[in-house]
Amino acid sequence: MAKSQAESKRKVLLYPGEDGYFVVEVPSLPGCISQGKTREEAVANIEEAIALYIQILQERGESVPEDRVEVVR
Repeated sequence: MAKSQAESKRKVLLYPGEDGYFVVEVPSLPGCISQGKTREEAVANIEEAIALYIQILQERGESVPEDRVEVVR
């Protein structure tokens, strides 16, 4: 299944949690958070969470927020 534009590229925050797991959040999708034992597992988990989040919004007839996050250094 091809990814829609809304889910193809999302900026995420990835950081170590207090419990030793990696936490990953999607700022453009409020409440879309996951974790994993490794960075790779955390990224795979958030990709699944993003797809489900967007699917639920679409099923409800709600609009999917754009990813308007800007990275500033």
